Amino acid sequence: QVQLVESGGGLVQPGGSLRLSCAASGDIFSINTMGWYQKAPGKERELVAAVTSGGSTNYADSVKGRFTISRDNAKNTVHLQMNSLKPEDTAVYYCKFGVRTSTIRYLEVWGQGTLVTVSP
Repeated sequence: QVQLVESGGGLVQPGGSLRLSCAASGDIFSINTMGWYQKAPGKERELVAAVTSGGSTNYADSVKGRFTISRDNAKNTVHLQMNSLKPEDTAVYYCKFGVRTSTIRYLEVWGQGTLVTVSP
C-alpha cells in the first residue's frame, strides 16, 4: 500500500502565500507524475499543477506566474508554493501521485485533501 499525507493548508488573506506539501510512504519503487488538484465548492476537481519524473511542469492558466510546483525525489515529496493568493483560489487541494510499486504495479494514489481559504 501507498499513502499520501498532505500539509500546509489554512486561512490566508488575499495577496498572501501558502506552501502545501505532500509526502508519500509505503511500497514505492518509483513515482512518475506528481500533481495538485483543487476542488472548489460547486465545481469539479481540476488540475492545478503537475511535475513529471523528468522535471517537466504544467500549470492551469489561472495559477501561472503565481504557483510553483516542485518535487524532492529523495523524500518522495511534492510542494506547491502559492503566492499572490486570490479568494477564487479557495478550495480543497489534493495531491495525486502515479506510483510504481516493488511488484511493478502501477497505482494512482490520492491524498486526503487540505483546505485553503483565502479571505480578508
